[in-house]
Amino acid sequence: MEKQSHELLLPLIDEENICLPLPINVVSRYWNIELPMAEAIETAKKYSGFSGSILIEGIESAERHGLTCKIVNSSLSELKKIIDLGIPPIVILPGIPEITQHASVITGYNDEEKVILHYIQKGNQEGEQQEGAIPEDIFDKEWSEEGRLLIMLAPSEILSSVKLENDSSDKPNRLCFTSERLNILKNSSESLDSLKQAIEIDPNNSTVLHLLGAMLNEQNSSECVKFYEKCLEINNRSYLTYSGLGNFYLKTNQFEKAESYYNKAIEIDPKRSAKIYKNRAYLKEKQNKNSDASFPSSVKNTNLFFPIFSSSTNPQVFSKGCTIFLSRLVNRAML
Repeated sequence: MEKQSHELLLPLIDEENICLPLPINVVSRYWNIELPMAEAIETAKKYSGFSGSILIEGIESAERHGLTCKIVNSSLSELKKIIDLGIPPIVILPGIPEITQHASVITGYNDEEKVILHYIQKGNQEGEQQEGAIPEDIFDKEWSEEGRLLIMLAPSEILSSVKLENDSSDKPNRLCFTSERLNILKNSSESLDSLKQAIEIDPNNSTVLHLLGAMLNEQNSSECVKFYEKCLEINNRSYLTYSGLGNFYLKTNQFEKAESYYNKAIEIDPKRSAKIYKNRAYLKEKQNKNSDASFPSSVKNTNLFFPIFSSSTNPQVFSKGCTIFLSRLVNRAML
């Protein structure tokens, strides 16, 4: 009996723009839809000086040119099902520094080797697609830190036939991405309004809960705690939420609580925790009655805990410090 293929062949693409993130461009080309770079360049003018990719701009561009999108909280089994339907999913994974998330295209999986296959921007010497291979257990652990967010882009007739485990999470998740854009554009009031709409739709969406906590933390409001804690009830691997609580308690001189939450964040992902180590060193100085200890900028600048999505899928870029996830990425031929 012939084995079923669990791999998708995606186009090799070099073009990228702040408003045309590479994963969106790759998946659009997979469906034979070419998104105009001129349009993306014009849109990017709104974000002068910003470093990162505005995923919602790329998504909306793809929708304007004929694709339909769903942004859902998913699972490993559903990810595999989507691949077997011929749809290349985009997932949100941890990045570096700790405040970023990383958008990656998943091209397949191998149950025998227990790996998830990841799109690599550059082909081999023959110009053929290469794939990164991530151990399945590591992939799922790191994906869970971001609530297992998954983006599907496909023609409407294909997407409408897909039965999703958590289809109701699409609208609140999209509002989170909209809120991200508004926050980048310094429209903090409208950004907060988007999150309030999202929480009314789904009070148990961990992404919404974390972002509400992060925005209130930025405003030095103790109200942030209840949203953070509710987020952890739903996703107890939300690294950024533990980090956010640590920052809040550090700012309010509740050092034992701050250290406890920092320790939990480090336990989840020690390689993502450079700033937390600095913050923890600061609180230890304060606990030792060192009033001259310099307050760490990583706590002052709490607006950075709003997610910024990086989207490069070139492992050479990752190796320069974009994401710890790719230190585990190997050429599939090496397996």
